[in-house]
Amino acid sequence: MNPGDPLPRVLYIDLEKKRSWVEERKDLFEKYLGGAGVAIHLLEEECPKGVDPLDPQNPIVFAVGPLVGLFPYASKTVAMFKSPLTGNLGESHAGGRSATSIRLAGYGAIVIRGGSERPVYVAIHGDKVFFRDASALWGMRSAYAVGRVIREREPGAGVRAIIRIGRAGEKLVRYACAITETYRHFGRLGLGAVFGCKKLKAIVVSGKRSLPVSNPKKYREVYDEIFELGVRSELMKKYHDLGTAANVLPLNEMKALPTRNLSSSSFEKAEALSGEELARNFLGRRVACTHCPTGCIHLAALREPYPDEPYFYKTVMITYDYEPIYALGTMLGMEDARGFLKLMDIVEDIGLDAMSTGVVLAWVTEALQRGLITLEDTAGIELRWGDYESYIKAVEAIVSQPNHFFEALAKGVDYASSHYGGEEFALAFGGNEMPGYHTGPACYIGYLTGARHSHLDSAGYSFDEKTKEFSPEEAGRALAREESWRQILSSLVVCFFARGVYRPALVSKALNAAGFELSEEELQKLGVEILRKKHAFKRREGYDPAKLRIPKRITEVEAPHGVITEEFVRKGVEAYFEELGLDV
Repeated sequence: MNPGDPLPRVLYIDLEKKRSWVEERKDLFEKYLGGAGVAIHLLEEECPKGVDPLDPQNPIVFAVGPLVGLFPYASKTVAMFKSPLTGNLGESHAGGRSATSIRLAGYGAIVIRGGSERPVYVAIHGDKVFFRDASALWGMRSAYAVGRVIREREPGAGVRAIIRIGRAGEKLVRYACAITETYRHFGRLGLGAVFGCKKLKAIVVSGKRSLPVSNPKKYREVYDEIFELGVRSELMKKYHDLGTAANVLPLNEMKALPTRNLSSSSFEKAEALSGEELARNFLGRRVACTHCPTGCIHLAALREPYPDEPYFYKTVMITYDYEPIYALGTMLGMEDARGFLKLMDIVEDIGLDAMSTGVVLAWVTEALQRGLITLEDTAGIELRWGDYESYIKAVEAIVSQPNHFFEALAKGVDYASSHYGGEEFALAFGGNEMPGYHTGPACYIGYLTGARHSHLDSAGYSFDEKTKEFSPEEAGRALAREESWRQILSSLVVCFFARGVYRPALVSKALNAAGFELSEEELQKLGVEILRKKHAFKRREGYDPAKLRIPKRITEVEAPHGVITEEFVRKGVEAYFEELGLDV
């Protein structure tokens, strides 16, 4: 790497002893680059085998990569921890300002150990680390308000990131998220609950360092190439214009849009929730992550009267993307955008992962209809498709947990269905609630095998869409290769939306400008190694691919490729692990 680069500095924070220190880990960053590659190595070092995910000894690792602060779209921070939702690998990526703030504060990674007796937030300002009392913030109703209080108290506006949790994290809901810069999230797999068990309300990071460039001419050439591809070609246009909400109508037309707990693969009211409709009637502004020229974050402006003052209005800005539209919209049969946005606003303010929340609520709605649960279980809340007011009440109850049923819901749909029935329509894969694609068998092979059980691990939905006919073996092998390459992107912390820009040859050139000498072949091999390390950690903590549950529902609703069979999916899972040289 370039001489003088602060990337190898790892900041260790001990919440129990209220102390911090820095270690130089140059060998670690030279081998694994940063991001996911470095984070999985640090997680292996720091996480006690078999530790309860909600034990304060479960560590949190944040890591960034060598391209952050140098090139466009290198704007993500990787968080790793043991997931309280799945019991194995927890990995979540967030944009905003966090990656640049960590990098300019002078660190490549931050490791958080132990827990605090009392609520605390940690302020990292360059080389100084402060432990602030957060007792007054603990239990505050609004996560938005928590951010405002910290912004007013801490210095460093403009180069500062604030990562905080809401009430869901405090109450240890296992799919609670951590919110950064209001509109971005470490969403999946329960990082918010890990914060909560440590009594860690927030982390503030700011920095003012400069980053060294050893060959300015070469750096500028590579920068210009990346920038031009991002803004002059069609590669990123979709994300700027409508964002991922553009997926709603095409997926609906394909009959690949999960609706009403996937009882159908198309939604008759899809137009009302489409990116086009939201842009026409609600789009208030677009914002971007640091060092991103695209601006894919779309904010809806929802104008609402105050309850007791009909002629006085407030305007709330609410972020929307395809996945929340699917989870809190089509999966719940939401027929108008206003109801969806109101529900989305509450989910954001409480600090829940929108995707898991929507899938949980969809399962409850169907279970109630089928008589598996009663109104006594739901504390009198009668959940009905499209009734956003009942869903808002249910979301509040998931956090307040007034009875055993809502305590079960706070542990995810896998747990709840194992106790109350309805596993055949409980849509979780590897313990993580389903993403928003019913495109064919490859997407489900991807959900089951991906290290994060995410649609973005290996893009099985894309393989379904682009490949007309394929065997399970072809799908499994292709997804393993794709996920291996994505380990390089997530180690560089490049946004996956820019994967069309950062092809292997350009990645090698960008790394060269940052002081790394790695060929395309070496990068491919490194990606496989990092992915294998992730699966080794998962298996160490109890993940067994031979015991994966496949919900019957996915075989009952026709997808664009026809009827999906469990046999096809299981063969694809086997082929995925065979490609990586791992047993099933």
